[in-house]
Amino acid sequence: MDGWMHGARLMMDSPADPVSLLTGLTGNSFSSRTNGPADDKSVLGNFSADGGTSYANLGSVADFEEEAYEGLAAAYAFVGVVALVQLVRIQLRVPEYGWTTQKVFHLLNFFLCAARCAVFLSWEQVQSIKDYVPRVAILDVPSLFFFTTYTLLILFWAEIYHQARGVPSEDLRRTFCFLNVAIYILQGGVWIYMHFVPEHMDALIYLTKLFRAGVAFTGAFGFMLYGGRLFVMLNTFPVESRGRRNKLMEVGLVTAIGFTSFTIRAFMVAFSAMSEHVPLDKLEAPVFNVVYYMAVEVIPTILVLYILRKLPPRRHFNTQPMH
Repeated sequence: MDGWMHGARLMMDSPADPVSLLTGLTGNSFSSRTNGPADDKSVLGNFSADGGTSYANLGSVADFEEEAYEGLAAAYAFVGVVALVQLVRIQLRVPEYGWTTQKVFHLLNFFLCAARCAVFLSWEQVQSIKDYVPRVAILDVPSLFFFTTYTLLILFWAEIYHQARGVPSEDLRRTFCFLNVAIYILQGGVWIYMHFVPEHMDALIYLTKLFRAGVAFTGAFGFMLYGGRLFVMLNTFPVESRGRRNKLMEVGLVTAIGFTSFTIRAFMVAFSAMSEHVPLDKLEAPVFNVVYYMAVEVIPTILVLYILRKLPPRRHFNTQPMH
């Protein structure tokens, strides 16, 4: 049985103990902007007060750009392979079950990393696209994948929290689906409108950045709300074993990582809406992009996959599967 399904089974048997729901997610421990057209003068700041070399100017060197984006592509490829290998390991461990939450989480991580890797390997072709809308869409759609991937983890925690407290949780999945579908539709609609009605381009770029910042703040709030609630609930139970301590630590670490990642993204996107000197999603500023994507996607994903690395327990054949 998949770890996350195993957790749900334990919850049904003992609804008052949410710790048991997390056992099996990973075996013994827990695991279940854009800117407008490119501006080569955009800078992040100066090395000296008299207007020395800027980060963006440093990043304009062709050789450095190629090395930077190849490095980013390699980082995403590595993380994607890790997620895919973990998905295969879970499937081999519990092949009798279909697409559980845990498997979907790893699959979405793989898709996210594959999309980013493809973008950064073909950065010159992406940068050469003259039309602003498709160029920005190529860069920003993976950000929506990231939101969907990690709100799926929030959904899992929310279901544990609600069911452990005896609160109905049937509406949580509908809320998750509605929220994600609405975000994709709204963002896609704005891009389509920008493409066919370019007269309002500047205003729509500004509004789109604020919208994306709001989406990131929503992710940060979700981690703070349900990750924090679950952590507090787990903390009220006596720490009787190393397993319980591990579960408490894992929930706390993943909550902190998710909250920090989404908060950094939200502030950077919001700041880019206020200032033209933040080359967010401008491929001619590789220094900024390396730091930004490593901070908000690569490093958080590596840490979360490591924390949730343990496999679910093997199915006991004297138990009946839950559908």
